[in-house]
Amino acid sequence: MDTSRSDSNKTDDILVSSRSFAEYVAFFDLDAQALPARILDCSAGASSFVAEAHARGTDAVAVDPVYALAPEALADRAKAGVPSGNSMIDANSDRFVFDWYQTPQRRAEIRRAALVTFQEHHHTYPDRYIAAALPELPFANAAFDLALCSHLLFTWATQLDEQWHLAALVELCRVAEEVRVFPLVLQGTGEPVEFLSNLRTRLHNECGITTEVVAVPYEFQVGARHMLMLHG
Repeated sequence: MDTSRSDSNKTDDILVSSRSFAEYVAFFDLDAQALPARILDCSAGASSFVAEAHARGTDAVAVDPVYALAPEALADRAKAGVPSGNSMIDANSDRFVFDWYQTPQRRAEIRRAALVTFQEHHHTYPDRYIAAALPELPFANAAFDLALCSHLLFTWATQLDEQWHLAALVELCRVAEEVRVFPLVLQGTGEPVEFLSNLRTRLHNECGITTEVVAVPYEFQVGARHMLMLHG
């Protein structure tokens, strides 16, 4: 999910992205052949990760407020997100590199294929797509081995403040044994998040959560080559 405001429970102005399983493997430095048994994708949008992880035998679940929409409306929102995302990239063209994708056209092909896979899986396994949003998730403590959060936390740090991030990360650590968050820079500009260091200190001192910044084999935004790994 990409969100354009701090009220992440609303769906009327959320941009929906259709990222692929291969992108997730790179974002989070995953071993595609040895995935954890239970994985949460939060917030997943129209990503194909849960579909492909489920096909590999993983008990994978996606959560996003946009799943409250009817399937047709959700598909329309995902399709509409493509030109919006492209406009943002064009407006900050000096901040993006296509080495991982090879070409802009290849990136578009990956996203279109991911959307088709998502739609088919969402239709067949609707119970794996839960309408909910951080910082409150409808899952039991330690319900997952791993929680992944792509392009929400830190990406929108100009609209979602430090206190919201603290609550969201604590909640993710409640429901999962390990949490991975990517990327750690602002949307579009790729600028660093000013409160990241202080937030990591607060997570350790106030919540007993350990954090580590880890390099990953992916870069699209210039300088966005790291994820945050957390353990409660």
